[in-house]
Amino acid sequence: MDGLPRPPAATTPPLRDLTRTTCPYCGVGCGVLAGPDGTVVGDPDHPANFGRLCSKGTALGETIALPGRPLHPEVRGKRASWDAALDAVAEGFRRTLNESGPDSVGLYVSGQLLTEDYYAANKFAKGFLGTANIDSNSRLCMSSAVAAHQRAFGEDVVPGVYEDLETADLLVLVGSNLAWCHPVLFQRVAVAKAVRPSMRVVVVDPRRTATCEGADLHLPLRPGSDVALFGALLAHLHAEGRADRAWVSEHTRGLEAALEAAHAIAPHAAELTGVDPADLATFFRWFAATRRTVTLWSQGVNQSEAATDKANAILNCHLLTGRIGKPGAGPFSVTGQPNAMGGREVGALATMLAGHLDWERPGETELVRGHWRASTIAAGPGLKAVELFRALSAGRIGAFWVMATNPAVSMPDGSSVRDALRRAPFLVVSDCMAKTDTAEFAHVRLPAVGWAEKDGTVTNSERVITRQRAFLPPSGEARPDWWIVAQVAARLGWGDAFAWSGPAAIFREHAALTGLGNDGRRAFDISGLAGTTDAEYAAMPPARWPRPAKGSTVAAERFFAAGGFTAARARFVPTPWRGEGAAAGGDGTLTLLTGRLRDQWHTMTRTGGVPRLMAHAPEPVLAVHPEDTRGIADGALARIAGPHGGAVLRLRHDTGQRRGTAFAPMHWTAQNAPTARVNTTVPPAVDPISGQPALKSARVALSAYEPEWHGFLLARRDLGPTLAPYCATGLAGHGVWRHELAGTEEPEQAFARLIASVGAPGAAWARLEDPASGLHRGVLLEAGRPIAALFLGPHHRLPPRDWLAALITPEADGAVPPIVALLAGRAADGPSPSPTLCVCNGVTQARIRTAVEAGARDVAAVGERTRAGTGCGSCRPEIAALLAAAIEQEAVPA
Repeated sequence: MDGLPRPPAATTPPLRDLTRTTCPYCGVGCGVLAGPDGTVVGDPDHPANFGRLCSKGTALGETIALPGRPLHPEVRGKRASWDAALDAVAEGFRRTLNESGPDSVGLYVSGQLLTEDYYAANKFAKGFLGTANIDSNSRLCMSSAVAAHQRAFGEDVVPGVYEDLETADLLVLVGSNLAWCHPVLFQRVAVAKAVRPSMRVVVVDPRRTATCEGADLHLPLRPGSDVALFGALLAHLHAEGRADRAWVSEHTRGLEAALEAAHAIAPHAAELTGVDPADLATFFRWFAATRRTVTLWSQGVNQSEAATDKANAILNCHLLTGRIGKPGAGPFSVTGQPNAMGGREVGALATMLAGHLDWERPGETELVRGHWRASTIAAGPGLKAVELFRALSAGRIGAFWVMATNPAVSMPDGSSVRDALRRAPFLVVSDCMAKTDTAEFAHVRLPAVGWAEKDGTVTNSERVITRQRAFLPPSGEARPDWWIVAQVAARLGWGDAFAWSGPAAIFREHAALTGLGNDGRRAFDISGLAGTTDAEYAAMPPARWPRPAKGSTVAAERFFAAGGFTAARARFVPTPWRGEGAAAGGDGTLTLLTGRLRDQWHTMTRTGGVPRLMAHAPEPVLAVHPEDTRGIADGALARIAGPHGGAVLRLRHDTGQRRGTAFAPMHWTAQNAPTARVNTTVPPAVDPISGQPALKSARVALSAYEPEWHGFLLARRDLGPTLAPYCATGLAGHGVWRHELAGTEEPEQAFARLIASVGAPGAAWARLEDPASGLHRGVLLEAGRPIAALFLGPHHRLPPRDWLAALITPEADGAVPPIVALLAGRAADGPSPSPTLCVCNGVTQARIRTAVEAGARDVAAVGERTRAGTGCGSCRPEIAALLAAAIEQEAVPA
């Protein structure tokens, strides 16, 4: 982890010509400086990233002019004015309310919304529609952490700050591929470890991910067995006398019951987790001996049927040792979405009121009603995400509004969710992208502003509120989400309560609400910002909460070091073993783990349009340990199937995958790879406390997918995802689309059909066909230059695509290779094409191997020779792994 690149100095163009705003991707909440010409650099003054960005962040400038934006409202598939569309939305909700009451309407919102948008939607639903049937896609990423915080602390509070990750002597990463999913935090940790090598990093994950490179210990536990690991750790800490007895006595309750559950688990920890007993002992010893310990967790913990218990098992260990709220010590939940925290603050989950107020605490519902001047208010929690879509499917929800998210892809039991959306009596979708799997079913489509056009605030995982500022005008007729909500509310007769002049007015109202009935009883309090003027709001620097109106105006860096819990005393929560980590593979099935790729974001509506972000993983892949592949070759197509559905993906042998498990990315949609929508295989099981879907516990059977032919088509336009039974599309370069194909018809028939789909006036196909062997190849030439290529064969072993794609791009110039080389798919005298590893600088695996052969022996040396890893740094763990493998191969005797 030495020699990490330092963040670039944001000097050109001058800072004064750029707008300070926030990255729209993960919950790290990086500050960026952006300009209308597409310039995007890290903000060196932002406390989350100090100028660093990941691969997605560095490519933000390439996303602001993407095609596919909705430019005007539509009603029933036809262009409409805003007045007509808003009237239609209001009428749909009015009619449903009148016929069936408030329980018959619902909203499904998103961590992509700004806090002001979130606040408007929650107020509209709970305070005026009178329903708590408003939930967020944040239910899918961190609601179990919310529930665990509430059970332990009495309130949803992340106690620590990012600096703790750097100052800890022991950092435990649980269910988090930090290097890929929160890369800037990983970079901060890597720098800290390089400066202070005595710092230890432990990774708890069934998979050996990029985060494991450079870690001191990897615990490849059986999926779902986190409760056993941390229950046994709790018992060990208690037995070793590591409890902070005075702190526990003064500030906590419930230890005896938690210890009873932990002691029942402890003797069986190795068996239940599947982890080597020696590695368990090492982990327990390090944790016990290290006062400055941070345990960070993410989706690997949160997305399971025992997720809340898992998080509480982690919290129990920190409560017992008093390692909470202190520099370099504490439990730390990181969120997936950029404004998941803001949604939690305004109550945009079905189980929460606004401002961390609670239905169960006397008088707090009335505080919200009075502040909102609400005509009615939801009397208690509403339907959580999975329940909400079940109600939609059953016809109990008549009017439904989806904002800034794509549940047809992201929800479990995806086919049933699509069916529910298709059958919805009245569906409204507001989004900044026109073509999504969800928008396909909408009766009313509303164009919302996109990232570069938004104005408001977001809150990141360390409680820092940051301004997101517009630096481009709205595309077409797009409007802010809060404005759309306010306009519908006005048409339903509630205009006075939604008569905001802009996002600053909404922020003031939100901030004032957090101080009602508070007096220090709730940790979340930003009432000190309720008097923010429009000018102050425009210039507002990043601010960590709390910011109370009374007392100190300086944000508390950390919570709970000296107690002060919302519930008076923190609670140890018993977390008994419930069998959630049962051994996989014994019945011939695998446990499917789903997650993110390094360079992609959610359903790829932004990142999928950037060629260099597609270079690292251009096709949906299923990673399986070689001994679990049932003889299916590396690179072949494979099918996974479960009771709720199946998917077809490209198989990759991965020795870092725990036996009995498989991993697939969640990004692919019906727009780009219809067979690879992995959430169709995931059952709608949820954690019983949080309602968060168990997206990492599907059981699937693996089998070969055996088409009659395999192929690829490169063209200067996207021909769509329906060219063949298996089809995955994506950009292979500027102006070049790649279509990976496989089909069941006769190869000759498929070849003729596909050639006919890519004609161009004045162009002609050069062909090479051998029907006896099933080989069919063609290159479409226009004025002597290739503009398309189609290769079909009887198996998946086809030439690499990058060389041909580079020739087909409209910007290609220079000599055209001979026809024989084009039909071979490679230059006769050139190096073999190699996958891109560093997307920032376009460095391939082959160039890195060449650098190793020339004497590079560490990541810094590889960077000096190739520039790989010197951009955002997100690829450095993979460079380290490739470097180690190459050096090991060199050491093998010939």
